[in-house]
Order: sequence, then structure tokens, then C-alpha cells
Amino acid sequence: MADEVVLLDFWLSPFGMRIRIALAEKGIKYEYKEEDLRNKSPLLLQMNPVHKKIPVLIHNGKPICESLIAVQYIDEVWNDRSPLLPSDPYQRSQARFWADFVDKKIYEAGKKVWTTKGEEQEAGKKEFIEALKAFEEELGDKPYFGGDKLGYVDIALVPFYTWFKGYETYGNINIESECPKFIAWAKRCLQKESVSKSLCDQEKVLEFMVDIKKKLGI
Repeated sequence: MADEVVLLDFWLSPFGMRIRIALAEKGIKYEYKEEDLRNKSPLLLQMNPVHKKIPVLIHNGKPICESLIAVQYIDEVWNDRSPLLPSDPYQRSQARFWADFVDKKIYEAGKKVWTTKGEEQEAGKKEFIEALKAFEEELGDKPYFGGDKLGYVDIALVPFYTWFKGYETYGNINIESECPKFIAWAKRCLQKESVSKSLCDQEKVLEFMVDIKKKLGI
């Protein structure tokens, strides 16, 4: 039986971009279905009845929800090519730790940078830069978090780079001057076709942010 792979996604979701990169790294053909988040499809509600959120990876009719779990699933199922997680159990545990750190710190602090004002925003900016510096330290002299090759942590983190122009615009920060090593890493990732074709344009993300802020009256 041929693999039937479908991705329910929304174009600028950094979580969806993770799955797109992983599928591209493995060379897996899939059907992409764009969701309208204001009017979710019956398929999305059926496949993710608990959270009712994108992205959802559907493999031969079975749903895999939550982006980091989906990336691990892709790595385990198509394990004959381009490994994403290290084979060593300890290194694998560390990769999972840092990917989890992305969701707990980068996503949350980044959100504060562009959706809040005053003291809350200042706290968000401080938290965001501190998190990036922690990633710089973890990266060390390696080209990627996965070593010589793009790996699980790189895939978890690089999609957020598409939101950086918005963070800089609304947070009045220059991320490259604060964290040059981090930006060099992100640009290195973008040289890979699996990444460049999976990420959306920073200008388009900024336009979306402007739109959202108007709608929320921020």
C-alpha cells in the first residue's frame, strides 16, 4: 500500500512549517490542505477533536497531532533516510529538551513582544533575547543544533525566524546585533531547500501581524 500523506495546515503557522521541513528533508510527497482557521473544515475537527487545531499530519487515514510529535513520527516511520533525531538516547533526550524549550520560551516570549505594550512587552523582549542567547550557547561552534546536519532542534526552531521582522518592528529590537550567531545559524538553515521552500516570507508575516493587531485593537 502506497503511503497517503496529508497535511492540514495554515500558511504562516511556525508549527506547520516544522512538519513541512521534516517531510521535505525526507523527500516525502504529500497533499497540502490549507485551513481557514475561522471556519475549520469537518476533516480538521474529525482528525483533531481534542484541540481542533492545525497542523495535523494524516498518514494512511490516521491523524498525528502536535507538531513536535509529528516530526518525531516522520523520523521514526521514514527512518531509512535523513535522520532528524540522534541515535544516542542521551543526545535524543537533549534534542527533545531544546525543542520543548522552543515552545515554552521562544513562542511565548515572542508573542509578548508583538502583542503587548509597556512593562509586559519589555519583560517579553528580555525573556526572548535571553532564550536566543541560551540557544547560541547550546549551538556552540556547530553549524546546526543537529551537528553537521539539520536536525530535530533546527526544525523545531527555524520556523520562528519568519516572525523576526515583526518582533523587531513591534518590539523595537535589532535581533542580529543582540544575537549574531543565532541569525547566522538561521541564514545557514535557509540555504537548505527543505527550509527555504517551507518557510514563508517575513514581509508577509509582518503584514499578517499588522492585520491581527488592527482586529484585536492592540
